[in-house]
Amino acid sequence: MAYVFDLGNPATNADPFPEFARLRAEDPVHWSPAMKAWIITRHADVKQVALNNRQISADRLTPFFKANPEYQRGGIESLVRYLNHWMVFRDPPDHTRLRRLFTKAFTPTAVENLRPNIEGIVAHLIDGMQAKAKRGEGVDFIADFAYPLPASVIMDLLGVPRADLEQVKVWSDDIALFIGTAQVAGNKYLRAEAGARAMAGYFRGLVEARTAAPTADMISQLVLARDDRDALTTDEIIGTCILLLFAGHETTTNLIGNGFLYSMRHRGQWERLIADPQLADSAVEEYLRYDGPSGALARVAAADIAMGGKTIREGQRVFAFMNSANRDPEAFDAPERFDIGRPANPHLTFGHGIHFCLGAPLARLEARIAAVRLAERLPGIRLEDHGELEWHDSLILRGVKHLPVLL
Repeated sequence: MAYVFDLGNPATNADPFPEFARLRAEDPVHWSPAMKAWIITRHADVKQVALNNRQISADRLTPFFKANPEYQRGGIESLVRYLNHWMVFRDPPDHTRLRRLFTKAFTPTAVENLRPNIEGIVAHLIDGMQAKAKRGEGVDFIADFAYPLPASVIMDLLGVPRADLEQVKVWSDDIALFIGTAQVAGNKYLRAEAGARAMAGYFRGLVEARTAAPTADMISQLVLARDDRDALTTDEIIGTCILLLFAGHETTTNLIGNGFLYSMRHRGQWERLIADPQLADSAVEEYLRYDGPSGALARVAAADIAMGGKTIREGQRVFAFMNSANRDPEAFDAPERFDIGRPANPHLTFGHGIHFCLGAPLARLEARIAAVRLAERLPGIRLEDHGELEWHDSLILRGVKHLPVLL
């Protein structure tokens, strides 16, 4: 029987790395009938997919929507309307225009100015975990720390009230069903549509309020955004707000959660961080490499492409797995070793080329502050044994749903 890679298999989803190693060695450009897509696993090839924006398109929504029965019935109108404005799904020149308008919000200076707020949120969340533990309540590292930290940061940045955090999470979870879910849930597209419609309505109200009375937040900046050629439409602002809120917390939650998980599993590395907080920078890079928060780049071939002795045909889907590339022995020494002091770390977790993650500086800053303060204030924290972890069912978003801990 021919080998078939299928991340929809729960066992593979929980630990895909043995499968990645096999594919890198035996079939690095692999056609998966189960996923109806090409699976790219070697570092050099994944990097090529990320860089090739002429023959490989980031716009995988248009062909998907056209082939989707719910689209044909008009059932996912909001998903189509707003996600099509996400710059991660756009090719030049649309991508170039949108990215130019948002880049200044994530300059090193702009991100560094957020440090005091991030420090305050981290301190508040650690206080909250300690208070729960003192009351004898269970502490879930994801729900009590890794999720609310980046969610609060991005909400403050946009100007979204933190009081709306729980409602925003419901909408975001619904949209996440559409972004790379491996399993086929009967109503996932309709739930994602409902989440997108609700979040769009929410942001439309905020955009209207900021248009009438701008404040010192990013939504106001987007409303006022101008350059020599372009201004943003209301739908572009709303779509971008949904993207920033969704991507700004989903991936960073998984970065912090996964990094913490492997630090606990490799206790000696945690002790190294406690002894030397200066290792936080390289520790975060290792968190990003070892089991990063973004599992794969999803693309569509815009032309026939030769790769690895195979021909990827125009219109076929491509999943370039960064989490496989990041353990390629051709690119890393001892790639299976978790080493927070790794000196050379050319991981591809944030992508490469024109689609390199715009929020990378912010994600890194949040994760570094979190690592230092957790090691400083909760050095004895450890995982509570609750059996097998439950990983998100996603090709794109890589992280655990819950992580019970003891302080």
